[in-house]
Amino acid sequence: MTKIEKIATKKSTKATKVSKADAAAKKAGGRARRLEKIEKASTVTFSLELPVRKFIDAQAKAAGMNTTHYMQKLVETHVIEAGGADEPLAVRLAAKRKVIDQVVALAVKLDAAGKFDDNFILTVVNEAGKDTEFKQQYGIAVGVEAEGNDAAIKRARVSLNQQIGRVIKKSVGARSKRNELGQIARAQATNTFVATYTLLEKPTPQPKIRSAGVNAPA
Repeated sequence: MTKIEKIATKKSTKATKVSKADAAAKKAGGRARRLEKIEKASTVTFSLELPVRKFIDAQAKAAGMNTTHYMQKLVETHVIEAGGADEPLAVRLAAKRKVIDQVVALAVKLDAAGKFDDNFILTVVNEAGKDTEFKQQYGIAVGVEAEGNDAAIKRARVSLNQQIGRVIKKSVGARSKRNELGQIARAQATNTFVATYTLLEKPTPQPKIRSAGVNAPA
């Protein structure tokens, strides 16, 4: 049974003992910052003609992705096709793509079934984790090249889990929930492969304002 614990952020002007939740939040934040540094080291920046950028943006939107994720998928697909079945990197990326595609499809399905709530990321990954094939592909996605290297596996797991959270959020038109201090709200869970995740919410629909009609003079 999955146990959920929200990561609380307390505001105080006095020195207090660090709670387990605060310590977990600090640890998660540090891990995220370290991963961010690693990812920045491999960031590639290049320019596109405006018509090309607009075309890619439209393709990404149609696929339910942001432009960055869509372009990342294009590059990874090329590596998979060029590398072949014997290339470990291609095998790992192919498994990663299967994991993400299944998560997106499942998120859309559960959202349509009315299952959305602030713990929606956990709901989706728990449902996905019931599938044996999904668990196998997830294991390949984080461990093929890093077999025997626990640190590398952990980095791959954190990176993939963060991407899973982002695509789930994007696929159902949600946004990160904020706490009373305006910080992104997160929670932790046990007995699941995504231990820390972002709480989500749907934007409140804005009422349409109809402009008053003007009668033309007779």
